[in-house]
Amino acid sequence: MAERVTLQTIADRVGVSRATVSYAFSRPDQLSAELRARILRMADELGYAGPNPTARSLRLGRAGVLGLIFTETLPYALGDPYAIGFLQGLAVAAEEAAVGLLLLQQPRGVERPELVRNAVVDAFVVFCLPDGHAALDAVLARRLPTLLVDEPIVEGVPHLGIDELAAAGAAVRHVLDLGHRRLGLAVVGLGHEGRHGWADPDRQEAAVFRAMRNRVLGYRAAAEAEGLDWARTPVYEVAANERESGREAGRALLARSPRPTAILCNTDVLALGVLDAAAEAGVKVPEELSVVGFSDAGAEEAGLTTIRQYSRLAGRTAGRLVLSGEPTPERTLLPHELVVRATTAPPP
Repeated sequence: MAERVTLQTIADRVGVSRATVSYAFSRPDQLSAELRARILRMADELGYAGPNPTARSLRLGRAGVLGLIFTETLPYALGDPYAIGFLQGLAVAAEEAAVGLLLLQQPRGVERPELVRNAVVDAFVVFCLPDGHAALDAVLARRLPTLLVDEPIVEGVPHLGIDELAAAGAAVRHVLDLGHRRLGLAVVGLGHEGRHGWADPDRQEAAVFRAMRNRVLGYRAAAEAEGLDWARTPVYEVAANERESGREAGRALLARSPRPTAILCNTDVLALGVLDAAAEAGVKVPEELSVVGFSDAGAEEAGLTTIRQYSRLAGRTAGRLVLSGEPTPERTLLPHELVVRATTAPPP
């Protein structure tokens, strides 16, 4: 068996101290360029890649890394406009703090707490996990600085997000003020089972993603405040936040008789799919149908009326809060606003 190469092995070959070899990797400014080049050349010849990062972090008491936990696959996160904005903002905060960013994805319906337990990080940002997720238990057991973004909300753990109830209520009041009374909903985030179909009020209230649950509750509260019977409001549930899923929900809602004159969607991606379904059916937007999204991520080009969330601000604020070294407020509210564009108008 080949002898394991260590810092001391390299030091003996070069004729310097072990500390000098260590400086070549961790404090190059302490050595001359010629000496450092000799050390690195010998390390390369011996097949030595550098000090063990885990051991080094234990010695220093810090890893120089921020862990991000999110509940989707990485390809999804890199394709979803809201997630992209959040990641960009978080990356800015990490760069400002001179730390790395470790992505620990927990694909929907899959729990991998071992990724959290083994992660060499200084702090965690938890982005959109469902209630009761095993990864969250693993995070809290680490006792590192932690910030929850959007969901879940756990008593005693710092949280960052918007007022989902108020934001959804603003969307409903907008279409009600225009004169709409036949509403329909296209929603994602009620469960993990991959379910597509109609969701009754009990199903809505049992949603596992708190932010999505609160959006539906906000829609309902605003509608009932104006005397609408929520039990008669059709709510179509999809499993994934994808445009094709929105198209499916739009087809189902537009096939009802009487059909809704306004459809509210708890993401912009679903709303874009509903617009596709309306175009397929020859239903004019906004003359015959109003459509409202949520997040303002990729909505402007389509002229979509939506609730604006500032995703880059959310990411940047999350990173700065958790990396500041200061106590984090238990609840930090971010702004939101209704953005009225070309997909809403009075009903026919």
